[in-house]
Amino acid sequence: MKTRKVPLRKCLGCNEQKDKRELIRVVKNKDGEIFMDLTGKANGRGAYICKSLECYEKAYKRKALERALQTKIEEEVYESMRKELEDAK
Repeated sequence: MKTRKVPLRKCLGCNEQKDKRELIRVVKNKDGEIFMDLTGKANGRGAYICKSLECYEKAYKRKALERALQTKIEEEVYESMRKELEDAK
């Protein structure tokens, strides 16, 4: 049997390559809205972070999400993403 290729993505917090399904996708759509896409299928520019709060904090401090999504992210958006991460645990 042929083995399937597993898509890998890099976490913006820890900079480790991981299976795409282990990470959470953060999306900026055409309207400029930024949100966490738990399905991984929303349209728009995406960036990935681990499901841990520690990786989120590292990405927040380094402004890695802003660079990856090529836009300024408001503080309210960061707070809503933090709450989603805490609720997911």
